[in-house]
Amino acid sequence: MRYLSIDYGSRKIGLALSDEDGTMGFPYGVLPNSSELIDQLAKLISEKDVGAVVMGESRNFSGQENPIAEGARKLADALKERTSVSVHFQPETYTTQEARRYPDGTRMEGSPDVDSSAAALILTAFLEKHNQ
Repeated sequence: MRYLSIDYGSRKIGLALSDEDGTMGFPYGVLPNSSELIDQLAKLISEKDVGAVVMGESRNFSGQENPIAEGARKLADALKERTSVSVHFQPETYTTQEARRYPDGTRMEGSPDVDSSAAALILTAFLEKHNQ
């Protein structure tokens, strides 16, 4: 089964897709957080034959949901209603910071790929946990 991962943000939505066997996540792209988002995601889910969605679960350092979490939950509910795919949540602490690091540990600035790379990290962590 193929999975779609979403790294939800107030302005941008990072996307990643798994391989067809659902073993690893790969960066896919970034969409603006706009009124067309649900339509765009529903189309992608249909075109790529996505069987489940993994949303990054955003929390503060005390373990409480932060302001981004409310938007992510609303998006998850809308996707379940519109597409009937299951939606899972995966903790996303530090994924954006990790996505900004080059393999040698140096930090990249302003890369448009950061959000989709963070979504791929979220998805890969979810798949590793659930495929054991």
